[in-house]
Amino acid sequence: SFPSQVLSKSCKIIPVMLVGILVNKKSYPVIDYLEALAITAGVAIFTFSEKSDGRDDDTSDSMYGVTLIALYLLMDSFTSQWQSRVYKEYGVDQYQMMLGINFWSLFFTGLSLIQSGEGYESIVFILADSLAMYHQVILSITSAVGQLFIFYTIKEFGPVIFTIFMTTRQIFSLFLSCILFAHPLSVMSWCGAVLVFIIVFYRIQRKGKD
Repeated sequence: SFPSQVLSKSCKIIPVMLVGILVNKKSYPVIDYLEALAITAGVAIFTFSEKSDGRDDDTSDSMYGVTLIALYLLMDSFTSQWQSRVYKEYGVDQYQMMLGINFWSLFFTGLSLIQSGEGYESIVFILADSLAMYHQVILSITSAVGQLFIFYTIKEFGPVIFTIFMTTRQIFSLFLSCILFAHPLSVMSWCGAVLVFIIVFYRIQRKGKD
């Protein structure tokens, strides 16, 4: 369901911290956990408040779906922490990390397309439709630029800061979408958004004094 999709992204902060303890032997002060809980609560308030717009959507979650979300949280948290460890142990830069990850992504995606027989059809479609080709080129460029920022952030500031950044970006995107498409925001939505930004700004100020 929609709330589960959003919470699967916003709840990554604490799993990232817990995986960091196991993978990188990190230790975090109690205030960091409290800030992570507050940010997650703010995103949850905003998301569930905006969900109740009168549409009769199926919001039930099966155990299979919940299991997949839990595995996603675990694997995604492990990925950023392991990348941080590779940066420190082997001295690679964000360009080398990006090359390695995209190589294996291309490899596994290519195997899937060959196995399903959809690879050739996809290439024929892209070559025959110039508009689709244009959209793919734009998507590839913006995705590559975005990945550079992602890998640089993990390398320079760590997985936890990156996760907080992505969570804040998500609620900002939802907030901006509501404004652009004239979706009314409830009082609870405003409270959730304000809570997230207050915690983020407080964290920035607190870290700046350290």
